[in-house]
Amino acid sequence: MRYLIRLIEIALLILLVAVTVQNSHSVEFRLFFGQVWSAPLIVFLLLFFVAGAAIGLLATFTYYLKMRRELSQLKKEMRLQQQGRSTTADPSDALAD
Repeated sequence: MRYLIRLIEIALLILLVAVTVQNSHSVEFRLFFGQVWSAPLIVFLLLFFVAGAAIGLLATFTYYLKMRRELSQLKKEMRLQQQGRSTTADPSDALAD
């Protein structure tokens, strides 16, 4: 299985290198006020991919923090409930009555 995954990774790398070579011609990226950036197409593709991934991670980071805060609150409530139960009598004592 490990060799199959390694083979897929190598095939994917070769495919990406081929796409890079095919898209190596220079393109212009026009900004506001007449500014123009000129670079190979693959540079712009990589730049926008990384920017999109970063924006996606930032968008999920707030959700992650919210869930982590909720989890710690639930753990605290659970600890308090367990402490409250440990001070009460053993439930098996109720069967003896």
